Amino acid sequence: MSRIAPLEPPYAPEIQAQFDRIMRGAPPLMLFRVMASNARAWEKFRAGSLLDRGPLSLREREIVIDRTCALTQCEYEWGVHVATFAQAAGLTEAQIRATVCEGADAPCWSPAEQALIAAVDALHERATLSEDEFKTLSAHYEDAKIFEIILLCGFYRTVSYLASGFDLPLEKNAPRFPK
Repeated sequence: MSRIAPLEPPYAPEIQAQFDRIMRGAPPLMLFRVMASNARAWEKFRAGSLLDRGPLSLREREIVIDRTCALTQCEYEWGVHVATFAQAAGLTEAQIRATVCEGADAPCWSPAEQALIAAVDALHERATLSEDEFKTLSAHYEDAKIFEIILLCGFYRTVSYLASGFDLPLEKNAPRFPK
């Protein structure tokens, strides 16, 4: 069980509507139920507006999220995203494994994806990009996408802190980190 009690159904109508919008009819994730137990935290979480699609493709977005969650060792959120989006994003088993177990230079990635992963790694390690890292990233991604990449890294680092700090139990249908 989570260190902070999640909301239990029945949910207030406005919370149910928010869950339905985010989850598209599926039961709400434990993370959302815990966050919604604190009205201010839930509002700030949703106000981050990074639960929408944004300018990145689904594949690019999921690579950023999966890698960020792997680097922060947040198996909860990594597993949720792999279970929900990996297939639609066209991620292979080798690529899913590489988000956890390999570097940006893994041969399963295209040059653009290698630049993307290297940027996620740099932001995780140093909270910045070197001139060369930024130049490499901008050779493949326009400014709007670079903004989104950096925002997603920060947002999902926060999500990882929340999920790990609250010791959320892993979702039943979510895969575990590869060994």
